[in-house]
Amino acid sequence: MALKATIYKAELSIADMDRNYYGTHLLTLARHPSETDERMMVRLLAFAIHANEQLTFTKGMFDVEEPDLWQKDLTDAIELWIEIGQPEERRILKGAGRAEHVIVYCYSSASSIWWKGIANKIDRAKNVSVINLPSDTTAALASMATRNMQLQCTIQDGQIWLTDGNDTVQVERETWKSER
Repeated sequence: MALKATIYKAELSIADMDRNYYGTHLLTLARHPSETDERMMVRLLAFAIHANEQLTFTKGMFDVEEPDLWQKDLTDAIELWIEIGQPEERRILKGAGRAEHVIVYCYSSASSIWWKGIANKIDRAKNVSVINLPSDTTAALASMATRNMQLQCTIQDGQIWLTDGNDTVQVERETWKSER
């Protein structure tokens, strides 16, 4: 018998002063049986950073044809393709061919090894960005994971803070590759 996804609910209030975006999103996250709290919270963070009415969670780990999040325009063209973790080169380049922008959020202590092996292979993709999140940051995010979450995300001058009312995590990011 196959294991089913665990459903998490999040009320996410976003104050992004850098983009002048303010809103509250009621989100349902299906956590794949093989997904960790850490990965799920990185998905949620990616949503908060790029929040938009058209940005949606996809089938992600349930469907290899889709990224973890994407934003489509009214013609169904993919404007933003977001991958979480350490995707294969083939998957990143597929996204680069289908979307205007591709962003990979990698995390874990093994990310630098993954990046060394893949960096030169995706260098030619001009519309790809790779952002590394430090392990201590993502571990702190994972500690906020509960089945029903109320979170606030504040973004100002490139700084990001995520709070659940009890704890606040300042999100550090390191850009390994930027769009050209």
